[in-house]
Amino acid sequence: MGDIVVIGAGQAGASLVARLRKDGFAGKITLIGEEPVVPYQRPPLSKAYLLGDMTLERLYLRPESFYAENNITLELSEIAVAIDRADKMVIAGGKKIPYDQLALTTGSVPRRLPGAIGGELAGVHVVRTLADVDDMAPAVVEGARALIVGGGYIGLEAAAVCAKRGVKVTLVEMSDRILQRVAAPETSNYFRALHVSHGVDIREGVGLDRLLGEAGRVTGAVLGDGTELAVDFAVVGVGITPATELAEAAGLKIENGIKVDARGRSSDPQIWAAGDCASFPHEDGRLRLESVPNAIDMAECVADNMLGGETDYVPKPWFWSDQYDVKLQIAGLNTGYDRIVSRRGEGQTASFWYFRGGQLLAVDAMNDPRAYMVGKRLIDAGKTADPDLVGDPALDLKALMRA
Repeated sequence: MGDIVVIGAGQAGASLVARLRKDGFAGKITLIGEEPVVPYQRPPLSKAYLLGDMTLERLYLRPESFYAENNITLELSEIAVAIDRADKMVIAGGKKIPYDQLALTTGSVPRRLPGAIGGELAGVHVVRTLADVDDMAPAVVEGARALIVGGGYIGLEAAAVCAKRGVKVTLVEMSDRILQRVAAPETSNYFRALHVSHGVDIREGVGLDRLLGEAGRVTGAVLGDGTELAVDFAVVGVGITPATELAEAAGLKIENGIKVDARGRSSDPQIWAAGDCASFPHEDGRLRLESVPNAIDMAECVADNMLGGETDYVPKPWFWSDQYDVKLQIAGLNTGYDRIVSRRGEGQTASFWYFRGGQLLAVDAMNDPRAYMVGKRLIDAGKTADPDLVGDPALDLKALMRA
């Protein structure tokens, strides 16, 4: 099979190289990563790690020793600057690394505020890498004043951690409501109430006009409605974009990410892609998923296919978010829903079920693992549930599996 090189040492890259060895691949494997540490979990960065409840070593996906024991060459703190497709070489760190097959697991990059509105000021943070969180952590102290820009899951998770630390938080969302692009109004209402109960000042339908600074550091913000706020630091959570620059420069086809076929192969038959950076065929179009489960499952499927497998990648979308003492679990994709059925339990327990023409599409479950489990099993099996039954608070949800 020759040499395999993987660019991108995140969840997808780590999963891919581990799967190659598990599948019995005996050739040389090189994993190239920009960061100076071995592959690690990203979701806990803005939660348990920032709160000090998780050490760096516990973030690691596998112990450092795993890579040496499995004869996987790590090229850390190295940026792949070019792919020479003609000679099948990756140029990284001043070296030319040959490949017979190449996998791109470059992930995604956070959108940043433009310099024109103060995005270049110190104290303006994004939450994506270990370095990002280490840079932000000293500012997250009781009594500090934070501006969170963006009411998606990244922004809300950052707001929750800051509020738990005693930070005075103002969150601004340009859309009419938080989570507008990813969730139903019912879910938005749930999380708005949750954050307000913890003292977060949520301002919807209001954008950021500009940040103010002194001596190169953020000190305030002017909102779109003219309101001026004093700010000690800001967190930008306005989404991410697929990291396709390297692939694009190499001439690979790009379509909302690196365009791959159903098996993960790019427009170059010797180059594959998986995870956040890749878009794949799905139903009548293409899909790109930004989640840990997708990174793992797609990477493992691609690894199998690199070794001669012929398996199409079939996603089973699920996501999660932790905010305060609420665990949100999402099963399925809610695109195109026309009806929401709500179930309320005790305390903060709730679930919202998305339907289109009677077909169950997705479930948002808050502190309700049973609703999540039942919904996920139905969706994975291509089944649905009677919306009227779902809405019956007396119904044992397990009965839906037998209906």
